[in-house]
Amino acid sequence: MRGISLTGQVPAAGALVTVVGMDAAGCPAHPGLAEALAGAGLVVGAARHLAAVPVPPGCATVALGPLGPALDRLRAAVAAGTPAVVLASGDPGFFGIVRRLRAAGLPLRVLPAVSSVAAAFARAGLPWDGAAVVTAHGRDPRAALNACRALPAVAVLTAPGAGAAELGAGLVGWARRLLVAENLGTPDERVTWTTPAEAVGRAWADPHVLLSLAAPPADAAAGPPSGAPGTGASGVGAPGVGGVRGPATGAMRADDQPAAAPPGGWALPESAYAHRDSMITKAEVRAFAVARLRPRLGRLVWDVGAGSGSVGIECALLGAAVVAVERDPAAPVLANAARHGVDVRVVTGSAPAALAGLPDPDAVFVGGGGTDVLAAVAARRPERVVVTLAALDRVAPAVHLLRAAGYTVEGSQLAAARLADLPSGSIRLAATNPVVVLTGERP
Repeated sequence: MRGISLTGQVPAAGALVTVVGMDAAGCPAHPGLAEALAGAGLVVGAARHLAAVPVPPGCATVALGPLGPALDRLRAAVAAGTPAVVLASGDPGFFGIVRRLRAAGLPLRVLPAVSSVAAAFARAGLPWDGAAVVTAHGRDPRAALNACRALPAVAVLTAPGAGAAELGAGLVGWARRLLVAENLGTPDERVTWTTPAEAVGRAWADPHVLLSLAAPPADAAAGPPSGAPGTGASGVGAPGVGGVRGPATGAMRADDQPAAAPPGGWALPESAYAHRDSMITKAEVRAFAVARLRPRLGRLVWDVGAGSGSVGIECALLGAAVVAVERDPAAPVLANAARHGVDVRVVTGSAPAALAGLPDPDAVFVGGGGTDVLAAVAARRPERVVVTLAALDRVAPAVHLLRAAGYTVEGSQLAAARLADLPSGSIRLAATNPVVVLTGERP
């Protein structure tokens, strides 16, 4: 087999780098490893992987630490026409070393093992074609946490300090069940169903895989699904047996882009939402406000004074995690969210008091309340604040407040006129009420 480097050059026959996945127990899953090792002049891998395979006598080895020296050795081997083998964990093309090797211009053949994410879902007996996979390794875990808050099925590749305990703490208040898979494939394997609150108080082996799965609110605090052991090394059991609804795994998708544009679009007509007395952000204003909020997977948006929840729901349709704050317990936010198939956390109460204790947002939409609400929002220092105002006498105080809090402020008046039929068969323009939209952005 011959490979093509990123520069377009075809290397000498046999000068490929063969990347072989090892399962969690350190065993190769592909029979091609023996053939690759037999002809290799260089083998690269973690010390545990090197110790687990029969490296031929006299073959050079590089134990992985910093990747730079290993890449230099691999480039030299390819240039010299020397076949090389790289040992890696699981599927090395899935959040693994293949990306770095390709970026270095190395010609590759990849022989994968089962990824840790696939193994975790298999232990749970769940499909995962509707799941998103994120990593908290080597980066701010907030994006992974917000993905868990926004989506019904998320697998997280964890890291020390960004594991089940920390993510569980951030998921308290969301209807989630967690599965923690530790030491997969080893005699110490442990697979545990838990709740976010319970996960906080446990010590977990690093690294582990965390599955965050949506659960009906009534079942979220009930622990493992009925009939499934809470902890075990030989499997977890089928969620939902015994008449209890199991955790959701998301609808099967034709792609792996959970934060792609919603198929039904956004800036939906008011008829797409239940609302009372036309108390809803109109589609033209909503389109502008959502654009200013910049929702996407990994961000948390507050919708304060949510009413029908239309702004927050459309942020959720674009992948953001959303907390809707509404003082009226009869407001149709949850019904509208269910209608559009998104997960919105609703906090019932009056702002600003209801904002206390909520996780810090990346962006906030303020659709109701006075300057005390806006001041409380600004005190939480989100990157962006979007405010809609119908009364002109409230514009200047809001601008001054945001500027005093360190925000640069832009504002626009939106005045739309919609087509309307006349009895004669002709068409006129019917004006909607003008609205001022302010956007505060923190430098």
